[in-house]
Amino acid sequence: QVQLVESGGGLVQAGGSLRLSCAASGRTFSRSEAGWFRQAPGKEREFVASINWNGGIKRSADSVKGRFTISRDNAKNTVYLQMNSLKPEDTAVYYCAVRGVGSGDYNYWGQGTQVTISS
Repeated sequence: QVQLVESGGGLVQAGGSLRLSCAASGRTFSRSEAGWFRQAPGKEREFVASINWNGGIKRSADSVKGRFTISRDNAKNTVYLQMNSLKPEDTAVYYCAVRGVGSGDYNYWGQGTQVTISS
């Protein structure tokens, strides 16, 4: 079982930066893939970025490439999303998720943190 708590959201101006954190509990986190997703009002949830268990493989959506960076610190059971050059279209609720060991999909989710970018 993994529990996830996101933090770091807020209101910033376009061009600014935010760093989201996702603190995980559970002994399997360090062996699990983690990801960030987002959902804007009236839109479906979309993939933002993912990182494998040891940080060696990272993926990101085309819309955030070159601006967002995912990382993790397994000693702290935490995954991060550094977001730079933020745009109003990045406004959304951001969710952290973990793909449990042996699971075919992300099966643990946080409660989400609001990110609002003003123009």
